[in-house]
Amino acid sequence: MRDNRLVRQRLSQVTLADGTAVSYASVGEGRPLVYVMGWLTHLELGWELPAERALYEALARGCRLVRYDRAGSGLSPATNRPASLAFELEQLAAIAATLDEPFDLMGTSMGAPVAVAWAATHPETVRRLVLYGGWVRGDELSSPGVRENVLGLIESHWGLGSDVLTDIFAPDADRSTRAELARYQRACSSAVTARELLALSYRLDVSDLLGQVRAPTLVVHRTGDRAAPVAQAEALAAGIDGAQLVLLPGRSHLPYAGERDELVRVVRRFLGLPVARRRADGLTARQREVAELVSEGRTNREIATRLGIDERSAEGHVERIRLRLGFRSRAQIAAWWRDQLG
Repeated sequence: MRDNRLVRQRLSQVTLADGTAVSYASVGEGRPLVYVMGWLTHLELGWELPAERALYEALARGCRLVRYDRAGSGLSPATNRPASLAFELEQLAAIAATLDEPFDLMGTSMGAPVAVAWAATHPETVRRLVLYGGWVRGDELSSPGVRENVLGLIESHWGLGSDVLTDIFAPDADRSTRAELARYQRACSSAVTARELLALSYRLDVSDLLGQVRAPTLVVHRTGDRAAPVAQAEALAAGIDGAQLVLLPGRSHLPYAGERDELVRVVRRFLGLPVARRRADGLTARQREVAELVSEGRTNREIATRLGIDERSAEGHVERIRLRLGFRSRAQIAAWWRDQLG
């Protein structure tokens, strides 16, 4: 089996005209897929999170996945420039300039309206556009009171604020995984930057740009997303001519939290990239991951932590594997997996 530790991301940096430095990472080879990430990111720490890394590796098969830390987040140094859509587009322009060819563009969460703005104003650069967990108007994500409370909490108590936001972003993850994600957010940026970028996400409004998007577009969203109401996905799809809307089950806003396999399949199919077929044994890619971990003697809690899902989901996967293969115990699943390895 492939050893994921052999997969390496290539780190580099670009500099804007005013001297702002933006760090970016590339994984894989082939046609570029530029991935505009959400609120707070860290190219190195995110790569160390098993669930997040698994998402990037799955997307990068057969193409070159390019992601970057926006200024003040992760490996990109802090800046005195205020957060704005124009500044976001400058950073994306610097990344695009390294490619010298049209690319597929995927925006997630806050990155989705940024990707819309880019596709609308630079149509010649975008082959296909994917929007996950995005919105048209940030001021419709929640009530003004809720927004002010969240921003105030980040400013006054970044630790508690990161905990609250993680509960919203990844409710399907178990407690230990949510704690890890909260620590990850705090490691990505200062409280000042976190507040400023979240405030920008609430200000973003691309309603006047949707009609200018010409690239074939996929809008994909989880129906129970607590951070971005599904109505925003419907508005995105309705405003972009010919856009496809795919709604997936789940509550997590983070694309790598919860069930990510179907999300990857939907995105890769739309981009024209090979999609893994279901194996003759009838197990999904996620179920085969679980079966491998069962063979290692992992408990449901350990499986959940490893895959970034909650313990009940892990238990459900084990039960479905057992039923699919006609087994009565975890020991039989483990023995079957070892036989598969030959």
